[in-house]
Amino acid sequence: MAGAATHPEVNASDSNKHPRRMNIKEVAQMAGVSYGTVSRVLNGHPEVNESTRQRVLQIIKDVGYRRNRAATTLVTNRSTSIGIITDGSPRFGPVGTLLALENVARQKGYSTTVASVEPPYEDSIPSALNTLEDLGVDGIIVIAPLVSMAAAVWSATRRVPLEMIAAGVSSTPDVFTYSENQELGARLATQHLIDLGHTDIAHIAGSMDWFDGRVRKRGWKAALHDAGLEPGLCLEGDWSPKWAYETGLQLVKEKKVPQAIFAASDHTALGLIRAFAENGVRVPHDVSIVGFDDIEGSDYFLPPLTTVRQDFTSLAAVSIEVLLGVVAGKVVDRVPAAPALIPRQSAIRAGN
Repeated sequence: MAGAATHPEVNASDSNKHPRRMNIKEVAQMAGVSYGTVSRVLNGHPEVNESTRQRVLQIIKDVGYRRNRAATTLVTNRSTSIGIITDGSPRFGPVGTLLALENVARQKGYSTTVASVEPPYEDSIPSALNTLEDLGVDGIIVIAPLVSMAAAVWSATRRVPLEMIAAGVSSTPDVFTYSENQELGARLATQHLIDLGHTDIAHIAGSMDWFDGRVRKRGWKAALHDAGLEPGLCLEGDWSPKWAYETGLQLVKEKKVPQAIFAASDHTALGLIRAFAENGVRVPHDVSIVGFDDIEGSDYFLPPLTTVRQDFTSLAAVSIEVLLGVVAGKVVDRVPAAPALIPRQSAIRAGN
């Protein structure tokens, strides 16, 4: 055992000369441990002595060992693979969710297979489900921002556990759901403006074809209702800076710029800020603005944008835990993740 850590018979040059894939039994032999110990290290099992864990990990690194997932499937009757379905949207939320899911799954030792779908969803969703199920995935996560997409998921037949990430949507007996609490995020944004003394608070909304647009609008209205305020202007758009910019120009032209705005996304806020700046409307002195998403660079807007931050890593981690819990027949906490308000300089106290 004393000489096991040095393993002089294996080094970087040797691995280049001998490209044959090492197997787990050989790794165990070199480390002077059992096959089961190496398996526990690979699966992140806590009941492994730390020095042993580090020795095994070092040997794995030195010999370039990679787990044979096909063999794992044969032995355990589990594929260690998760299917992900997405509509291919370039918007911040779906893209952030997809990247986080792939990253977290890899950290947990799962591979991912992604299938993109497009309208008509009643055709593409069943096709994608069949493809992923035929590949032998353990379960499937559907990133479903669109109401029409979710409808196709609910009506499709399925053979493996299916989870849908859809804001504000309840689980059904066949499809369980998880999401961040975006309605709470919208409440936080609106309440921040209320706490600053604003009473005329508009909502420049996203698309109502999206669950995200619906729940953010609902959170805005609920916060105003709880404060005894009437909802102000609400205009529904398509999430794009272009639409928001044109909307901002129209508000200036019609002299309808409100005292404060909860923008449904940071891109929406960006379009509004440019339209106002070009026409002498000062943010935040003439109109306070709060966004949603905390996209990269929002702290470098002019002014830096007060916004609501979504934690995609946390969302992905819990989503995968929920899915794997269902696969294993375990009950997992499905309380929606809570977003956080990030105060910056785009919203100030009324009258300042």
